[in-house]
Amino acid sequence: MNMETRAVMAPPPPKRLDELSLPEVFMRDIALKTVFRKNATTVTHLSRAMCLPIGITQEIIDIARAQGLLEAMGTLNASGSTGMPYQLTDSGKARALDALAQSEYFGPMPVPLDIYREQVKRQSIRNVRISREQLLGAMGHLILPEHLISHLGPAVGAGRSILMYGPPGNGKSSISNGIRDAMGDKIYVPRAIAYSGQVISVYDPIVHSAAEEEADDPTRLRRMTRFDTRYVLCDRPTVITGGELSLGMLDLVYNPTARTYQAPLQLKSTGGIFIVDDLGRQAEPPQKLVNRWIVPLEESKDILALQSGEKFEVPFDTLVIFSTNFHPNEIFDQAALRRIFFKIKIDGPSQEDFLKIFALVARKKKLQLDEVSLVHLLKNKYPTIDNVYANYQPVFLIDQMLSVCDFEGWPYKMTPELVDRAWANMFVKDEMIVK
Repeated sequence: MNMETRAVMAPPPPKRLDELSLPEVFMRDIALKTVFRKNATTVTHLSRAMCLPIGITQEIIDIARAQGLLEAMGTLNASGSTGMPYQLTDSGKARALDALAQSEYFGPMPVPLDIYREQVKRQSIRNVRISREQLLGAMGHLILPEHLISHLGPAVGAGRSILMYGPPGNGKSSISNGIRDAMGDKIYVPRAIAYSGQVISVYDPIVHSAAEEEADDPTRLRRMTRFDTRYVLCDRPTVITGGELSLGMLDLVYNPTARTYQAPLQLKSTGGIFIVDDLGRQAEPPQKLVNRWIVPLEESKDILALQSGEKFEVPFDTLVIFSTNFHPNEIFDQAALRRIFFKIKIDGPSQEDFLKIFALVARKKKLQLDEVSLVHLLKNKYPTIDNVYANYQPVFLIDQMLSVCDFEGWPYKMTPELVDRAWANMFVKDEMIVK
């Protein structure tokens, strides 16, 4: 099934207050804090701020009014109850301040963790089916051996875990990005989830690319809501980490000032891809990092902990891609390797593919090629490194030659002299430095 024709089932908008499955006091306090912090004085304003239907928002307002925490500032008019302004009573202000002292969170009503689990199942990364054509389309700018797509396709379709390894500079990062680009559908990301009275922010504009929303028609009497707006419709998320990754980044982040939590990276990537680039360059040993992923990779669930020490399970629905320049046997034991579902070696290009890459880059950068210079490169330079080609080398060499041309005021044309000057900067001689 092509992803273009498959639509993820949207979370239905709640119709009644009890469908939110949250404690009444919890919802009321978020409403009071939102009124206090955002000066939301009408039902319409408050419903938008809390991402709830107007009817449910009115129910929460009625609860607060019955408890003497909110009061109407006028009478019903032609615009109906949604246009009536409300304000906090003195008791309401006191309660709002007390609630803010416990947690600064206000605004969108969180989605209970159990309800979010159901949405994760509906949009699971393992439901994605990518065809050969889609994968080739996303990687059309790369020169890859045919067998590599045959290995990558099943690995991506399984939605499990992938280890890409091989010598540096051969496109492991570019391939990871191509896999990300091949996933063209969208999923629903909760703005925040709730567990045990705690709020965990999930939606992150840095990680999540929100789809464009249709502008509301101000002349329309009723807003049409196609899905629960406590979620944001986004492209499948991609989290990319490198040498900066640490075990602490995989835990809940607690803000002691706001007394709220921020979801860890793997939870933000739910339904998408988590790329661990340059594995082996982190401060943590690679074996230790992979050990942290064993339970999630095997059981499709992760275990997080609150400040109180209470542990709880969250869905783990992420395609994890590990990329390393080390041989797997150097950094993992066999138990860890067994838990990584696919292992794919990314080798350097053949001479034929190297020349294809070189020509593509030269055309893009407007460098005029020269046959004599290419022969000089292949016959005189590459034998000095045992004819080992890498995908990064064409870009490096061409950029070096262009820099020399710019400095010398020469036209962009390849010459043996430019090849020699560019080659000299690609490697560092192994020699003693006299101090």
